[in-house]
Amino acid sequence: MTAAAPGRVFRLPDLGEGLTEAEIVDWKVAVGDTVAVDQIVVEVETAKAVVEVPVPHAGTVLRLHAEAGAVLAVGAPLIEVGGDDGADDGAAPDERAGERAGDDSAAARYREEERAGSGNVLIGYGTGRPSGSRRRRRGGGGGAAPAAKPARHAPRVISPLVRRIAREHGIDVARVPPSGPRGVILRRDVDRAVAAARGPAGPPPEAAPAGGIAGGFAAERIPLRGLRRAVADKMVRSRSEIPDATTWVDADATGLLAARDALREARPGLGVGLLALLARICVDGLRRFPELNASVDAERGEIVRHGHVHLGFAAQTDRGLVVPVIRDAHLLTTARLAAELARLTALARAGELPPADLTGGTFTLNNYGVFGVDGSTPIINHPEAGLLGVGRVVARPWVVGDAVVPRRVTQLSLTFDHRVCDGGAAGGFLRHVADLVENPAVLLADV
Repeated sequence: MTAAAPGRVFRLPDLGEGLTEAEIVDWKVAVGDTVAVDQIVVEVETAKAVVEVPVPHAGTVLRLHAEAGAVLAVGAPLIEVGGDDGADDGAAPDERAGERAGDDSAAARYREEERAGSGNVLIGYGTGRPSGSRRRRRGGGGGAAPAAKPARHAPRVISPLVRRIAREHGIDVARVPPSGPRGVILRRDVDRAVAAARGPAGPPPEAAPAGGIAGGFAAERIPLRGLRRAVADKMVRSRSEIPDATTWVDADATGLLAARDALREARPGLGVGLLALLARICVDGLRRFPELNASVDAERGEIVRHGHVHLGFAAQTDRGLVVPVIRDAHLLTTARLAAELARLTALARAGELPPADLTGGTFTLNNYGVFGVDGSTPIINHPEAGLLGVGRVVARPWVVGDAVVPRRVTQLSLTFDHRVCDGGAAGGFLRHVADLVENPAVLLADV
């Protein structure tokens, strides 16, 4: 690819999956730096994930069009790069940007320019050009530029909430040891720093400044952005469009726990846990009751029953609740389901899930029992037609035959779209799931 013309504006690219905006998290370059084609220049946070964005032009950074924390729409100016020799064409950068901004077709052309250039819209899709950073010498001396230092991940903050907590407590984030991937400072890191600053007992209540924290509470406004806003919008849409109903049943999970323990002892390398077994049971239930593996096409007035099971599962991360999707779960063994659960969970917690792994689900499994709660009335993950919730497994008195014995019991909750099925199908699915939880050996009949 030839060098970009002086003063070319690179706009926030289309990040896919219907995303319309992104928040600037961290600039990797500054005005005056020299960049290469496909070099990562900024990290942005979308409603789906944290994404590293490369620039398709080589040259000198003339302008950064937004500061960290700003939210840009797709197609908005992101960075301006001059000729790769650093030459100036005699016009001020703002003037050149203004001329291009006045071009009515500029916003419509930027996607075409990306495709014609490097094509490196998201990290991992580059042309293979070097991505190392080169900085222009600001000193007056000549000679060769100093050798580049080895890349390292300096501590950095992604979440605006983490930045706000640190600022409110007077914590210098540059001094906070990060525990997140690639040097990311997480909320727990700042919480530990706050606790260390307070000391073992913490400050007395009367030491709280007037107008600040009183009685352990602090007034604040948190922008509803990124993942939080995406989740909020989806939940509102679900409740406004889907006439949902919830049914639940208690189930004796003693047999399921015994099956898990037996698998762990016989095949410890498989890593089959309780969630993998529940996923396997859930898929079997959807095979018997396909009404719930569906969605509604409101525009065409049709119920769409899917020919595959893309099983979503709720995962709590530092960025909030996400729902990774296991593709073609109906074709996977229990061991492969366990492997996919582990892989996707790790990516989600590291903030590295690609948008494609967060969409396209046909049914969702939510194990909210990990939060220590017994039951819930889950909100359907729009546009799906059902969600199975699993509460904590606790010891309870249970009638077995004519005796009351201690058993490990869980509550199963099913929220379903009443447009796609009635209570008979929903109850049949939930009862089938409960029966397999109580007697998982029945699954062997279909192996």
